[in-house]
Amino acid sequence: MNKSERTVCGQFHVNSNGLFSSLKSSMFSNRPAFLPERLWPLFTATLIVLMPVVSSAQSNQRGSIKELFSTSHQGIVVVAHRGCHEPAPNHGFGYAPENSLMALERCVAMGVDMMETDVHKTADGYLVIMHDERVERTTNGHGNIAKMTLADLRKLRLRQNLGGYSQPLTDEHVPTLEELIKAARGRITLNLDVKDAIYAEAVNAVVRLGAVDLVNVKTRAGIGDPALAAIEPFVRAPFIPVLSGQGSNVLAVAERQAEGRPIAFELPHMTAKELSPIAAFAKEHGIKLFSNTLGDGFISDVGGDNDALRDPDAVWGWEYRNGVSVFQTDQPEALTKYREMMR
Repeated sequence: MNKSERTVCGQFHVNSNGLFSSLKSSMFSNRPAFLPERLWPLFTATLIVLMPVVSSAQSNQRGSIKELFSTSHQGIVVVAHRGCHEPAPNHGFGYAPENSLMALERCVAMGVDMMETDVHKTADGYLVIMHDERVERTTNGHGNIAKMTLADLRKLRLRQNLGGYSQPLTDEHVPTLEELIKAARGRITLNLDVKDAIYAEAVNAVVRLGAVDLVNVKTRAGIGDPALAAIEPFVRAPFIPVLSGQGSNVLAVAERQAEGRPIAFELPHMTAKELSPIAAFAKEHGIKLFSNTLGDGFISDVGGDNDALRDPDAVWGWEYRNGVSVFQTDQPEALTKYREMMR
């Protein structure tokens, strides 16, 4: 993480240097007539101290699951797949390691609403952030996370972007779930894709850390599953079922899962025609639709990120107009820019 990406006083982000310069050249250079000259230095110093509090309050507005997934929230919700690891040229960012604290910081800087991330458990019981069950792709180490201790993982360095042996090592390390939650609090929400049968441990951690309005948990739901959001452990945290099925079966799964009042349905691979009845059902029940536009996208005849970079309205715009409001993407900078154009 470079200096401009680090926070100042725990709240200032990428634009803090520019913000100070702007203030100095405008407000700070012109003393109001009502303010005695002897009090001017104290006044400006007080403003500098209070500015991080203002920044925090603004960040808290997008750091709430309840607000983002309420029926009153209008517009697109941007979810960065494994964090903001792809280059963001408009912000001066190159690659970052997936599922890293750097990837989270860049999401915050870009105004992303939510970071999707993956959770595994170490041999000594720590919940850590990594997509694969093994460490080879994303680090300079070898082994299965379930057979490694946290101390073992701390020795490793994350590789750039999606990893692979050809990718250079960075100074970033594998974070724990607790570290990620603490870094995200009041700044960005988290979407947890829990790997293995450790849902209870993940939900317990969310509750213990007081993060139930910061984090949602998800898992697959099929035609034979009960309404998962209404049962343990999912009833204790915001929950999103990942609908599993094909054709009319997907709607049947959604109908069963709606009984538990989830905050959204995450859609499987489908066609544009198959989206329509699910969108109508979700709207009727006040449940958001969550779509993956990664790569070529999950809605086959609409396209995905690759197409959206050329024509965002034909992909993100089409899905939004047809009932989707939550988008998981590998191109969060482009999606946030398109969202701004829509306003």
